[in-house]
Amino acid sequence: MNKQKISLRELFNITVIVSALGYFVDIYDLILFGIVRVPSLKALGTDSSQLVNIGVMLLNFQMAGMLIGGIFWGILGDKKGRLSVLFGSILLYSVANFANAFVTNTTQYAVLRFVAGFGLAGELGAAITLVSEVMSKETRGYGAALVASIGVSGAIFAALVGEFFDWKIAYIIGGALGFVLLILRIKMSESGMFESLKSEKVSKGNFLALFTSFDRFKRYINCIAIGLPIWFVVGVLITFSPEFAKELGYTEPIVAGRSIMFTYIGLIFGDFISGFVSQWAKSRKKIVLFFIAVTFAMVLIYIFFPGKTAFYFYTLCVFIGFAIGYWAVFTTIASEQFGTNLRSTVTTTVPNFVRGAVVPITLMFTAFKGTFGNMKSAAILVGIFVFILSIFALYHLKETFGEDLNYFEDI
Repeated sequence: MNKQKISLRELFNITVIVSALGYFVDIYDLILFGIVRVPSLKALGTDSSQLVNIGVMLLNFQMAGMLIGGIFWGILGDKKGRLSVLFGSILLYSVANFANAFVTNTTQYAVLRFVAGFGLAGELGAAITLVSEVMSKETRGYGAALVASIGVSGAIFAALVGEFFDWKIAYIIGGALGFVLLILRIKMSESGMFESLKSEKVSKGNFLALFTSFDRFKRYINCIAIGLPIWFVVGVLITFSPEFAKELGYTEPIVAGRSIMFTYIGLIFGDFISGFVSQWAKSRKKIVLFFIAVTFAMVLIYIFFPGKTAFYFYTLCVFIGFAIGYWAVFTTIASEQFGTNLRSTVTTTVPNFVRGAVVPITLMFTAFKGTFGNMKSAAILVGIFVFILSIFALYHLKETFGEDLNYFEDI
């Protein structure tokens, strides 16, 4: 156990703190659309009957940008360095979110959501890769937990900004935060593992290599699958919580921004506890399995045991947020599964493919909604598929706690 002791200086170093603040801005910008979806679309003249359909379309544009951006930034991180991604990605999504305040129609809105998503795609993967490589193998889980727990609090800030400010001001604030953080990153240093990689004659950032070996492909797909329940919950149950609450019989109106805020309050504690408990238990897999099980239980309560009041609903959001709070452990698992020459590619693309999975998940959801005529049945069917897939994937992943990451993939 002594090897797991960590000093405050090691945990609160410039790399960990600035990475955490970067993820804070990332989450703020990522979640902001869900919060300002209704007021921004109404301001652009969207008919009330089309708020869900147009909202899904814009969300899918953002997530499609993250899918493509995840590949681009991941490869760049392995070829040019982790810091190149941290600088480039935040610059792009800060400009896009600033410009988002001045859109005049949904076409412009969709284009900028795609560009913002492309930029947002690089933040988390580069941060977790860098933190995993600069901290010791016994303590890197603590760093990832701190990055995630501080980062997800950006959603709470987004909810508060969305509550008290016009949607245009909310986007401007997001862009401004990114520009400020860009200055702070000047003091950050590159990973020693990547510096050693520069002189090695090995293939770096070869995204296609993930598909040319069955072993690598299996590890990669399984890493993605274990995170799917998180974005099923966020992308469907929470983003469209006003519509769900109405169908489930709540007597008080539910505001999407507040649902997101309370969910992420729970997520802060979930990320912090899951990350630290995985260190104590010396296991990533056991902790992820526990949190997936709790998430499934919370989804059942959400659908089959609705209350009537807003207080009940928002309280349930906190517990749901805690349950999906294995994001830190999930991203750490992805980082630990692959060698230094593919680590950025994997750690950046995996969370973005999970986020991007909102596209097929919401398409399945809307298709089932059209077939059965209600959101409840659609959510049940999609949820069952997602949870079965995630548990199957987790079973087939190896335990990586405490493994040495200073090695290369043989490509």
